[in-house]
Amino acid sequence: MSKRKVGVLVMSYGTPESMDQIEAYYTHIRRGHPPTPEQLDELKQRYEAIVGGFFPLRKNTDRQVAALQETLNREHPDIEFVCYQGLKHASPFIEDGVEQMVKDGITEAVGVVLAPHYSTMSVGAYNKRAKEKGEELGLSIRFVDSYHLHPKLLKALTQRVENALGKFGDVPKDDIRVIFTAHSLPARILEMNDPYVDQLMETSRAIADRAGLSNWQFGWQSAGQTATPWLGPDILDTLETIHKEEQVKNVLLCPIGFVSDHLEVLYDIDIECRQTAEQLGMHLERTESLNTDPLYMETLSDVVYTELERK
Repeated sequence: MSKRKVGVLVMSYGTPESMDQIEAYYTHIRRGHPPTPEQLDELKQRYEAIVGGFFPLRKNTDRQVAALQETLNREHPDIEFVCYQGLKHASPFIEDGVEQMVKDGITEAVGVVLAPHYSTMSVGAYNKRAKEKGEELGLSIRFVDSYHLHPKLLKALTQRVENALGKFGDVPKDDIRVIFTAHSLPARILEMNDPYVDQLMETSRAIADRAGLSNWQFGWQSAGQTATPWLGPDILDTLETIHKEEQVKNVLLCPIGFVSDHLEVLYDIDIECRQTAEQLGMHLERTESLNTDPLYMETLSDVVYTELERK
């Protein structure tokens, strides 16, 4: 008897595969409006600073998708899971992933985004695109909305906080300010009863409880450059504020909104935040990204399987 076959659409923001793809990528983010030469140059400089000609970022997502497929098939041997990528701003786009599933004869599918926290503007938008393409092609897809309090995710993140606290040597834990961060979104989500902020705070509190943290707060990073206000204050401003007003000298950044090493971690934190901390005379560290941590892969496997079997 042949195994039940299930397609899993693994969605993420996407990143270019090489320096020469940056302009097309940036144009897609800007809804078809090409960036100015200055904007393009600035983004290229950011990628150049972290990759130096070698472009590992897409490989991170490729490895996550492969590891999830392996985990699903190991944990549920009675089902054949096949994972497909769907990217928001790069090829293969979300619609391409859905189309490929249909071409491969998939009749049962689950969509999951490589982001634990739900917002209508992020995860909701990914799911909407996949759902619409699925309806157009006659494929019904079920979706995981969020998994921000999954015990294995919390365990993986707590371990990272505990490990990183060790980088401060003999400094007492209570003298280290832990700042959980996530990607800012346009502030109008606050008027939409969007769960994004609440879910991020719930994750932060859960990790703080598990790691026994009393000295922690939340910070926003990587806001878009648009005319509308974004959630803030920005992490760079936060670092200056806590240094000036509270004389904080030791800071651990824990970017819980990001699940792999991408521009927002490797540039916005590892370069920009570190430079700011250096200028302020602060000792700054960050937690390691989840990438293909088995606990994270098991989290994704659990939520995909749970959604598949939900009546």
